[in-house]
Amino acid sequence: MKKIFCSMFLILFTTILIGCGEEKKSTDPNQIPTVIATEENSDKPAQVDNDSNAPEKKFVEPLKITAQEGTDYILAADDFSNLQLDDPTKPVYDKYIIWERQEKNLPIVLPELDPYYEESTVYLTFDDGPDDKVTPQILDILKEENVKATFYVCGNMVENYPEVLKKIFNEGHAIGNHSYNHRYEELYKSPWSFMEQIIQTDNAIKNVIGVRPFIIRAPGGVGMFGANYWTMVEDCGYVEHDWNALTEDATPSKPNASTQINNVLKYLGDNPPSSVIILMHSNSDKTETVKALPQLIHFLRDWGYKFGVVTPMTPQPW
Repeated sequence: MKKIFCSMFLILFTTILIGCGEEKKSTDPNQIPTVIATEENSDKPAQVDNDSNAPEKKFVEPLKITAQEGTDYILAADDFSNLQLDDPTKPVYDKYIIWERQEKNLPIVLPELDPYYEESTVYLTFDDGPDDKVTPQILDILKEENVKATFYVCGNMVENYPEVLKKIFNEGHAIGNHSYNHRYEELYKSPWSFMEQIIQTDNAIKNVIGVRPFIIRAPGGVGMFGANYWTMVEDCGYVEHDWNALTEDATPSKPNASTQINNVLKYLGDNPPSSVIILMHSNSDKTETVKALPQLIHFLRDWGYKFGVVTPMTPQPW
């Protein structure tokens, strides 16, 4: 079944590439995306989420990209031969969008990778950013504590705050794809609708930092997936990671800092797993998350955890 689906997908994708010079509007929820409007290929302004709670964009002196390949991150080889790593602290990126790989006849599907279990490792992950209020505060704390984390970003937020994305990248944190606008009713019409937003966000990320991630996180988690979503994700060369602990900072109860820490301890229990992925958020109303972060880091250190960033070799939390 998977081979049939994969073949159909590649045929459809090849058909799309024929029209790469033209922007096409995807009104059919079952239509795989064509070229998404970018600064290079469209004279239309970038799409802005009018329903976003993000604060008004302010002018920031442009940052230069200073992160160095090999030192601050790993760039995937054309054939993916360098993705089996023994270091969970370096992010992994690709210099190609998936249709560029298809166009160059390069592999798209990732190879089988052995999960990293050599040390007890915790992965701090932050969804829904970047913004210019909470995300910079989180970055300052991580820098002070000498901890690397993973930021699952939304494409519309990347377009609003590109300088914050550069800061995340320059400081050696991992960047993951968290859809373009986080709207469930649009994302989960079909696997094709989901992948359209993933590709659109890849474009937004690459336009800012020159590379795109392999890691994605589905808004709401994979419980939102229906039939064929997993097949679509795998055949497009992405790895999805949910979480096995969370601060619950996005729940209606809006827990304070001490409650957030206790929530994480509750999920870890009396016999904490060797690999822990913690869900938090970095958008503009998560000030209690900022307050909780230093103490949470200290707790995890005291328990003997090493801090890593999510990569294709990170163990799944289930």
